[in-house]
Amino acid sequence: MTYCIGMRLDRGLVFMADTRTSAGVDNFAVSKKMFTWEVPGERAITIMTAGNLATTQSLISLLEERSVSEQERDPSILREPTMFQIARLVGATLREVIAGSSPTGQTSDDQFSASIILGGQIKGGKPTILMIYPEGNFIEITDDTPFFQIGETKYGKPILVRAYDRQMDFADAIKLLLVSFDSTVKSNLSVGLPFDLQVYETDSFATDRTKRINAEDEVYQEIATGWGDALRSAFELLPSYEL
Repeated sequence: MTYCIGMRLDRGLVFMADTRTSAGVDNFAVSKKMFTWEVPGERAITIMTAGNLATTQSLISLLEERSVSEQERDPSILREPTMFQIARLVGATLREVIAGSSPTGQTSDDQFSASIILGGQIKGGKPTILMIYPEGNFIEITDDTPFFQIGETKYGKPILVRAYDRQMDFADAIKLLLVSFDSTVKSNLSVGLPFDLQVYETDSFATDRTKRINAEDEVYQEIATGWGDALRSAFELLPSYEL
């Protein structure tokens, strides 16, 4: 399982992904699920993946090959003129990989399926985030839906819905995401540290504001412990319900 979030703020975009992969309850591994492409001053693109690991690794490999190989320059994630066109390219590539892995063709519950969060900005356009489904179709983030989640989404969503504010700064947004991820980690063993974090500031066209957050990270530990204590304190302040 996986947990990834892409969030849009007035200041830009924030992405976070866990790195845990597992083949069983006693066999955990770490695998990168966040990938970036950049043309300085012109575009910055981030992709996060959830689903079948072989499918997502094949997808990223194909996108990489078609971005750097002169023989495969078109279509290329570095040449498409808009984020919408990049989403179409990624969706078509994902559909191609899944169909090639499924002996009887793609189905809605295919074991080779995967979901994608695509975000970034191309010069002349605004920063945006899109969620791409296994069938290759996609939706774009809106003011009413300011963040996308893929993977194990249910445990970390309540705090996002209650605390999100489009005007918050990056530091508060990261704190919010860490609380969401901590809630998920404590509820599902298939999501785990380290977390990959990226902050994208509007019109920077750079993907260099990144960090890998490990279990030993002091700020993460303080947030995780403080959130648990705050929940217990809030619970104690609520009125008891007597029958």
